[in-house]
Amino acid sequence: RLRPPHAVLRRSQAPRTLIDPLAPTASAGTAAVTNTPTTLADWLDYIERQHPASIDMGLERVRAVATAMGLGAPAKRTIVVGGTNGKGSTVAFIEAIARAAGWKVGAYTSPHLLRYNERVRIDGQDVDDAALVAAFSAVEAARGETTLTYFEYGTLAALQLFADAGLDLAVLEVGLGGRLDAVNIVDADVAVITTVDIDHAEWLGEDREAIGTEKAGIIRGWKPVILGETDPPSSVLARAYLVGANAIRGGSDYFYEPIDAQRWRWRDVGLRMELPTPALAGPIQLANAGAAIAALRALDKPVPRAAWAAGIAAARIPGRLQAFERGGVQIRVDVGHNPQAAGQLARALKAEASAGRTLAVYAALQDKDAAGVVQALQGVVGEWTLAGLDGPRGQSAAQLQARLAETAAGSAQLAASVEQALAQVLARAERGDRVLVFGSFHTAAAALQWLQGSA
Repeated sequence: RLRPPHAVLRRSQAPRTLIDPLAPTASAGTAAVTNTPTTLADWLDYIERQHPASIDMGLERVRAVATAMGLGAPAKRTIVVGGTNGKGSTVAFIEAIARAAGWKVGAYTSPHLLRYNERVRIDGQDVDDAALVAAFSAVEAARGETTLTYFEYGTLAALQLFADAGLDLAVLEVGLGGRLDAVNIVDADVAVITTVDIDHAEWLGEDREAIGTEKAGIIRGWKPVILGETDPPSSVLARAYLVGANAIRGGSDYFYEPIDAQRWRWRDVGLRMELPTPALAGPIQLANAGAAIAALRALDKPVPRAAWAAGIAAARIPGRLQAFERGGVQIRVDVGHNPQAAGQLARALKAEASAGRTLAVYAALQDKDAAGVVQALQGVVGEWTLAGLDGPRGQSAAQLQARLAETAAGSAQLAASVEQALAQVLARAERGDRVLVFGSFHTAAAALQWLQGSA
């Protein structure tokens, strides 16, 4: 059940070498092995240096190593989740519902926020260091002279751990794009494409149609694909029709709508359910939960009716409008980093009751559409503070401000770091105000560490 994707890589579509936003910067060339890594920290340091770039798009190398490892299907059934936004939340809903049904479930997601172990979960628990060390050792023993990126090592390690665990279901999140992403060596029983919007444009394409072509690479012939958007790009639909996939579309083949603050409804031609409002905050989570239900419905395995509600209520994932409170000030931390995600944040904040101002701490990587993000939050955020991010793709607050000169954040206050910005904003916030900290996984991770340390 590991096979090449249906799309053929033509010479004019040669793999592109990219940089993973949360993988450490790789040194040029391949590092020589001097000592065998023994701890997880050693392994992570080692694997980041085994390829000149953190992302080298293409499946030939990772497929060859998977074959050498003897990897087959990672579970009895597999769901692959791709899309621009909402992937992590959709994985969390699928995982929680399946576990409520009594299935043994593995989930692979990226990037992580605080610990690498977050990327691989089995039975709802992050795998421990020893398991990851053993899996990385298995990858290393099989790869020979083949170089692998940080993400490719991690993907193969996760597939090895899942194969060893005897899972009923593996849920795999695509890292970047889809067609040439390492996860796409797995032939999924069901594919999910949550949304398609402009992000990583220099790598995936300049418009939704081009990006949709990359996302649609996870679709398999004669297998179901769940399309979370009511109006997906025609390139996605064309791919589904070309390979004979069963396209199941939100707003067309299944429906979801809120009932009140505590309940919402999901329905298709064969099932109608009233469910508890997800604990994950924001109106967009109904779309993510709806796609998750459709994905599980598309598997040939029945789900007990009670498991739907139990799973929706149990699903959790950090950094998605995650709530904190300090001295009567509400704090929301979110990983949103593109205009579509910012628009969803705006909707969520408008839906919340807030007596005071909304103060934003925003820190973004250089390659993001910062102006589009600020514009999407126009009229919601009353005061902006910009923070710097370290790293090769990071930028200082002043650099970010220069890019935002013509926006509402052009006169924002500046801070050297997310932690400093958050401390400054909380010092001047008043009871009843709301603070939004967002802009990247880096931003959310720094905020979560600071907030948890200051509790």
